[in-house]
Amino acid sequence: MPHSNIADIPRGFPVSEPDHKERMAALEAKLAAARKSQDPVPRAEDHHSQAQLAWRMVTELVAGLGIGAVMGYGLDMLAGTLPFGLIVFTLLGFAAGVKTMLRSANEVQRKWTVEQAGEDTPRKGGTDEEG
Repeated sequence: MPHSNIADIPRGFPVSEPDHKERMAALEAKLAAARKSQDPVPRAEDHHSQAQLAWRMVTELVAGLGIGAVMGYGLDMLAGTLPFGLIVFTLLGFAAGVKTMLRSANEVQRKWTVEQAGEDTPRKGGTDEEG
């Protein structure tokens, strides 16, 4: 038979007070351990990230050269002017690769500058503030 009043619904189950406190303490300890194991490890800047940046820049330069050379060779085959298109488009590919490398370097420099500026600012509530 359904309950007519929500106040009539029995809640929980009877637990002795010491047992309840022990179980809650054990649960808190388990939760704390689980949270600690889930915390992300702070990522330290290391030489691998610099190597990745270097490889990214090299790849961008080689990709620009390759794309330019392929386009130049293809146009030379269609037009019958073999060395000229290849030379011109390879140089254009080189210029595009260098431009992309510089854009990547500027992006990394901006990111580094923002990180450095964030570390140099005093935190609120610190001892450096007057007042």
